[in-house]
Amino acid sequence: MALICRVRNKAISIYRGSTNLAVNCLNINEGCTIAQQQQRCMSSQQVLKKTALHDFHVEHGAKMVDFAGWSMPVQYKDGLIAEHHQCRNHATLFDVSHMLQSRVVGKDGIKFIESLIVGDVAGLADDSGTLSLLMNDNGGIIDDLIVSKLGDGTLYVVLNAGCADKDKAHIEEKLNNFKSTGGDVEFQTIPNRSLLALQGPSMAKVLQAGVQFDLSTLTFMKTAVMDVFGIPECRVTRCGYTGEDGVEISVPDDKAVHLAECLLSTTEGDVKLAGLGARDSLRLEAGLCLYGNDIDMTTTPIEATLAWTIAKRRRQEANFPGAEIVLKQLKEKPSRKRVGVMSNGAPARAGTPILNEGGVQIGQLTSGCPSPTLKCNVAMGYIDTKYAKIGTEVKLQVRKKQQNAKISKMPFVAAKYYTKY
Repeated sequence: MALICRVRNKAISIYRGSTNLAVNCLNINEGCTIAQQQQRCMSSQQVLKKTALHDFHVEHGAKMVDFAGWSMPVQYKDGLIAEHHQCRNHATLFDVSHMLQSRVVGKDGIKFIESLIVGDVAGLADDSGTLSLLMNDNGGIIDDLIVSKLGDGTLYVVLNAGCADKDKAHIEEKLNNFKSTGGDVEFQTIPNRSLLALQGPSMAKVLQAGVQFDLSTLTFMKTAVMDVFGIPECRVTRCGYTGEDGVEISVPDDKAVHLAECLLSTTEGDVKLAGLGARDSLRLEAGLCLYGNDIDMTTTPIEATLAWTIAKRRRQEANFPGAEIVLKQLKEKPSRKRVGVMSNGAPARAGTPILNEGGVQIGQLTSGCPSPTLKCNVAMGYIDTKYAKIGTEVKLQVRKKQQNAKISKMPFVAAKYYTKY
């Protein structure tokens, strides 16, 4: 039986046999046009970038794949499904060092970043962050990103790996324009830092054993600098991409292996390595968007049901890129909407047509995979708004057959973020 998942920027076919999983990865670079994808695929001489943990992954039996120009682990010996359950029930460690860590500094830093995104950064408490959207003038989404406002006025910004070059070019262009009018701001990438994500219900107990900081005070989207297992100056942010309680730890490259070894050898819980495959099925169960699949330059926050990212003050001021288009959609409703879809039978993946009961196409899936947690197929996609009501019966055109499906609430699996203490 072939289970097919979208793994960030790959299509993965997993053939489930009696004793093993065989994984076939196709290079599809996130955030790129089809022509760009084809051009990259034809370049067999491309040298992949490696994280500081690359050799560590190989030593631990990882299947390495090309992800946005990086050699990254898609799964380990136990397989994607075991890694998925490990995260839901215990804890998993992901290498997300390919993500672009950056900072915005200067007295006009907040004003500058707010000229690019929909979030209310000025309204954030110190040492806290928000998921926001980098916007174009047509109301489309250039990227999703996390912006944290630090106590010293610096902004810590984490961007998607597949969009790094595009994002940097866009930000630097806007930066030059902003500075030409007298703005005091600089955008800096943060070199020589790895990023490790520890995710799952055992996270807090495992990490607390290695820090003096009281993690019960570090709620969802809060960030702090602390020593972690003796490694000084680590930035720990309570967030993640799995729907579970978790943290992302920014650590010097030369200490990344030591940190990974400490977390994996803990006696405070069961921690195992997990790859991009499990990360994708986890995020899909959590109803989280994948840039390049579920959101892109042609989708607006309203169509993507991400209106909650547009802060009240920003709506009132209407001064973010594409505000006129986005706020009009917010008032009048868009013609299409991102929805969750559940089905049984053959799994439906990205590109699958969504049909009404009469067989007329009314939308298309953008992500989809079998849910290891729910034992059914889960997907998301865009559908004509009049069919978007939860519970609506639809059909999916999976290869040459139509199969029954239902519009479903997201997240498919309830989030377990640590929001208060």
